Amino acid sequence: MGHQKNVTEFVFMGLWTNKEIELLFFVLFLLCYLAVLVGNVLVLLTITCSPLIEQPMYYFLGHLSFMDLCYTSTVVPRLIRDLAAARKTISYNSCMTQLFTAHLLAGVEIFILVSMALDRYVAIVKPLHYMAIMNRRKCNLLVVVAWGVGFWHSIALLLMVLRLPFCGPNQIDHYICDVKPLLKLVCKDIHVVSILVIANSGMVVVVIFLVLVPSYLLILYHLRTRSSAGWRKALSTCSFHVTVVVLFFVPCIYTYVLPADSENKDKEISVFYTVVAPMLNPLIYTLRNMEMKIAMQKVWARMSHQ
Repeated sequence: MGHQKNVTEFVFMGLWTNKEIELLFFVLFLLCYLAVLVGNVLVLLTITCSPLIEQPMYYFLGHLSFMDLCYTSTVVPRLIRDLAAARKTISYNSCMTQLFTAHLLAGVEIFILVSMALDRYVAIVKPLHYMAIMNRRKCNLLVVVAWGVGFWHSIALLLMVLRLPFCGPNQIDHYICDVKPLLKLVCKDIHVVSILVIANSGMVVVVIFLVLVPSYLLILYHLRTRSSAGWRKALSTCSFHVTVVVLFFVPCIYTYVLPADSENKDKEISVFYTVVAPMLNPLIYTLRNMEMKIAMQKVWARMSHQ
C-alpha cells in the first residue's frame, strides 16, 4: 500500500450530535475564546509594558500567555465555526498543518512550564545565586530550547502521519486534527505507530510531569525554614504554578498515554487543555498576585492618560 492517500478531506464528527446543544456551546466557546484573548493580551501587555519583564518569572509568564494565545487560535476558531456549520470538513493539507502547529505550540508551552518550575526552584533553593543563574541570556536560551524541542516533537509526529495510508473512511471522531483520532482512519495495522505516538507524546508528558511534581515538593521542603510572610508569598506563587501544571498535564497524560485503538473520552477531556487551561491561566496568575495587579493598574493608568 505504501504511501497511498485517497482521502483529500476529512469530516469532523465534533463533540456533540445534537444541533441545539451545538448552538449552545457555540455561544459558550465563543465567550471562552474571547476570555482567552482578553485575559492573555492583558497579561502580555502588563508584562511587556512594565518593569516586570526584567524578572525571569514574568518573562516566562509572558511567553506562556503568548503560547496560550497562539495554541488556542489554532484550534478554537475552527471549533466555533464547525459548531454552527452543517458539515464540518477540513482538507488533508489543512488537517496536517493543524496537527503540526498544535503540537509545536503545545510542545513549546510544556517546556515554558518546565522553565517556570526551574525559575521557582532556583529562586527558593538558591536565592543568593538567583540573578546569576537565571540571567536574561539563560532565560532566552531556555525559550530557544523550548521552541527547538517543540519543533522536534511536532515534525517527528507529522512525518510519521504523512507516511500513513488514508484510503477509506474520512470521519474524524474529534473536533481537531490530532494524531490519535487520525490513526483510527489508517488502512493498515497501527500497533507499531501507536507505540511510537505514545513514546513521542504520552511518555514525554508523563516524564516531564514526574519531574515537575517532585521539583515543587522540593521547593515546599526548602520553604519550611522561611519566615511566615516569606513562606506564604512563596507558597502562593508555587500554588499558581502547580494549578496550571495540573490543569494542562493531567488531561494530556490521559489523552496520549492510552493506545489509539482504545475507547476513551479523548475529545471531551482535550477541551481542558485547548480551552479551559488557556482561559484560566491569566486568572490564576493575576487574581491573588499583587505585583501583577499593581503593574496592571499602572499600565492601564498610563494608557488612559495618553
